[in-house]
Amino acid sequence: MLRSILISVSVLAMVSCGGTDASESIAQPEPQGSSEPQVGDRIPEPTASTRLAEAGAEANALAARGVRELGWEELMPEGEEERLAALYQAQMAMLYSSPIAEGSAADIAVQIGTFNTVPELNETKVRLPGYTVPFEFGANARITEFLLVPYYGACLHAPPPPPNQTVFIISDEPIKLQDLAQAVWIEGTLYTQTQESELADAAYTIKVDKIETYTY
Repeated sequence: MLRSILISVSVLAMVSCGGTDASESIAQPEPQGSSEPQVGDRIPEPTASTRLAEAGAEANALAARGVRELGWEELMPEGEEERLAALYQAQMAMLYSSPIAEGSAADIAVQIGTFNTVPELNETKVRLPGYTVPFEFGANARITEFLLVPYYGACLHAPPPPPNQTVFIISDEPIKLQDLAQAVWIEGTLYTQTQESELADAAYTIKVDKIETYTY
């Protein structure tokens, strides 16, 4: 089901888009054996051998801090995948019935989905991987708010994910995001709190305690 949803997102991107301490900078290691992610690429899964070797120590460390490691699917309540698939199908039917001219006022990336959340996750300490989407750009920009999304290029080169697959990140200390193609781990307290922005709306908010690079 998720695969069909991601295919719909990629199609919509082509149709709709014409045209560690929190105060420290995020490092930029070159991914080993992989190229820069392409628009629509999701967080890569670690290999089984790597995961098995590291899972025990990592799980113990997270448990000691009272932190729960989340996957993006866990942010969606029961039945949400089916609802989302139906919304994408309706959007595609509308696009094909009334084609949108490239560059027209209607040629914009539309956020599709709901604000349905998982209530049990509210005020939970979590660790979630994703790609960053800042509201400010610049070589020396230091920000305290940005979006975390599950796939590369979301909100910038591809339509935004659904609100419940978009997380609004708040940091007390300014963070310098140096490489948007580098995935990161965000650790902090998750709230089922809606946030609106010019790039996308989010059904969840995380007050960040820690941010570090995601090792591919």
